[in-house]
Amino acid sequence: MTTPSVPARTHLFLFDIDGTLITSGGAGERALHIAVEELYGSTSELASIEIAGRTDRFITESLFRLLGLEPTPDRVTGFLDRYLHHLALQLPQREGRLMPGIVPLLNELRNNQTISLGLLTGNLERGAQLKLQHYGLWHYFEFGAYADDSANRNELGPVACLRARERHGVEFLPEQVYIIGDTEHDIACGRIIGARTVAVATGNATCEDLARHQPDYLYPDLGNLAQVLADLLPGR
Repeated sequence: MTTPSVPARTHLFLFDIDGTLITSGGAGERALHIAVEELYGSTSELASIEIAGRTDRFITESLFRLLGLEPTPDRVTGFLDRYLHHLALQLPQREGRLMPGIVPLLNELRNNQTISLGLLTGNLERGAQLKLQHYGLWHYFEFGAYADDSANRNELGPVACLRARERHGVEFLPEQVYIIGDTEHDIACGRIIGARTVAVATGNATCEDLARHQPDYLYPDLGNLAQVLADLLPGR
């Protein structure tokens, strides 16, 4: 008896987390504030740092520079350890939620054997795991690129593609890669590698804001499953 062959992977979908898959109800920002106050006493510097779409390492290094501190590896690691500690405590206390349409879409993509699902996020890997386990989504993703890999979000696309290749033995072409996110930074990091960019206005940016950055696809949310699948996987 011959064993049925497994279809080759032909598409790679890379998802952002905050504002795209979930909102944590402010758990991440609150954990940041508590960690800053605990270690340095003042949180006013955080108000001048752009958080949405940035990596945890970028935010931390920016904070240290505002505090007049050198962002040494030991200092950054120590701060992020405290942040993760408080994130785990904050998540159960916050009224976060899944974004519209996320579970049906992930189910459809996971059940398609030609698709590989991964994360491309500014979260640390441990932070991503804490958030997605809390909201029941961690098991959907086989791998990811995280703030552990680089403070610069634009460097995460190649990392995610490399991990997809290592897992599946497939070199995904740029037009086979979809990067889904809710900020201009998600669009930019996708464009750098020639990927197809999918913008969703479920974070702080409106459709009009995101349209100015010319994503390949733009949705108010991912709730219209039939339309999203028809756009991204035509003929399937």
